[in-house]
Parts: sequence; structure tokens; C-alpha cells
Amino acid sequence: MSERRGSLPMLRVATYNVRACLGIDGRRSEARIAEVIAELSADIVGLQELDLRRQRSAGTDQTRVIAEQLGWHHSFHAAMQDEHEHYGDAIVSRYPITVRHAAELTARAPWYCRESRAAAWVEVETELGAVDVINTHFGLARRERLAQAKLLTSEAWLGAIDPRRPIILLGDLNGLPHSAPHRLLTQHLSDVRALVGSSWRFPTFPTRFPLLAVDHIFVNDALEVTALEVHRTRLSRLASDHFPLVADLARKTATVK
Repeated sequence: MSERRGSLPMLRVATYNVRACLGIDGRRSEARIAEVIAELSADIVGLQELDLRRQRSAGTDQTRVIAEQLGWHHSFHAAMQDEHEHYGDAIVSRYPITVRHAAELTARAPWYCRESRAAAWVEVETELGAVDVINTHFGLARRERLAQAKLLTSEAWLGAIDPRRPIILLGDLNGLPHSAPHRLLTQHLSDVRALVGSSWRFPTFPTRFPLLAVDHIFVNDALEVTALEVHRTRLSRLASDHFPLVADLARKTATVK
């Protein structure tokens, strides 16, 4: 449940690439991913790389299994589908979720990875009030990622949200702070790493030897960051090749002049 700073309500959010629940020990386990999420004491988590009815994951609806173990709400959006098999991203939440928009982020993928990418925008009713959350997973090529960042900053996505409402954009951007896609996003939102004093700290990938800050959380001016951490435990080191990035958020209070 949300922690409180004094009497102010708080919201804890995280982004977590779970690699189809395949751990670095070669074992697939949705239950283990759910255990890591439970460790976070988070309220909303954006997940990337989940399977739905795929043969490689024994036909499992991975999002549902994780959410049911937590007792949470969930929303899955496919980035790729082949007949009955789906692959994509999800949002799981303690609070009810209303889907506002979900779509493929059309961009030319590189020859070495023809994987489609997508984003989903949901509204979540929290102790901070209604919060708009966008979860995404960018591609591997620089031009592809820049095109995807341009889509997210367009009138169909961030431009469609009332800026007076709390906005959170999170996901695996496959890129570092100060890259071109990152700079474009920070023209519209603030990177939580920068808000706590360092754009380069808090590396999340790979779990064997974390060097790269490729998983990101951005917020608008309606929110402030009160804490930020990479969740490194024995369990999270095994469960995926990414660590979760976790941020504590509060509503900004109006300044009396």
C-alpha cells in the first residue's frame, strides 16, 4: 500500500523488464516475478516482455498469473501476435485500471531485430487521485527509438493528457540518459534520475553486473520524487536480466505567494 510522508499520500511505481519470466538461471517462473514485485511494496508496476498463450511459455497468460498471485488488477497489450500467440507489455496495479489508449509504435525496425513495439496508456485511481500511466518498450536501433519517442510526445499520446493531471511514463527504452530519444522525452517530462540529482546513477541492466540505465521513469510537473532505488536482492538478481527501478512519488503542493 502507498506509504505516507507525514500526512501526504504517496505512490510507489516501478518499471520492470521480466524477459518472459525467464531467470538468469534458465528457469521460467511467473511466481518468482510476482514475489519480486511483492518485495517492492509498489502500487503500480509497468512490465515489459510478457507472453500470452505462447508455446515457449507453456501457453501461460503470464500477466494474469502474476496479477492473481499479487491479488492485483492488470492490463496486457500485445506488441506482436501470431494467430493465438501474443507477446507484449503489461501494467499491474493495486488500484483499478482503465485503458485509455494502446497501440503499436510504428517505426522501422532494424534488420537484426524485427520485433514490433507498443505502448499502453491507462488511468489509475490512486490515493493521489486519478493518475495517467504510459508503459512502453522501445526498439534496439537509434532511429527506431527516436521515432517511437516522437510518437509518444505527439497529440495522440502525451499531447492528449491534461497536463494538470499527474502523468507517469515508464518502460525499457533500450537507451541511456541524454540519448536523442531521452532528450526528446525530457522536453515534455522530467526523468526521475535527474530529479534526485544524477542522470547516470541507478543502472538496471544486466543483473549479473549492472552498468546500463536503460529502464526509465518520467513524471510531469504535478509530481515530485521523494525516493528512487534499483531493487537489488538475491531474488531479483535471479528472476530476470533487468532489475526493477522504483520511485516514490507525491503530488506537488501549491506554493503560496
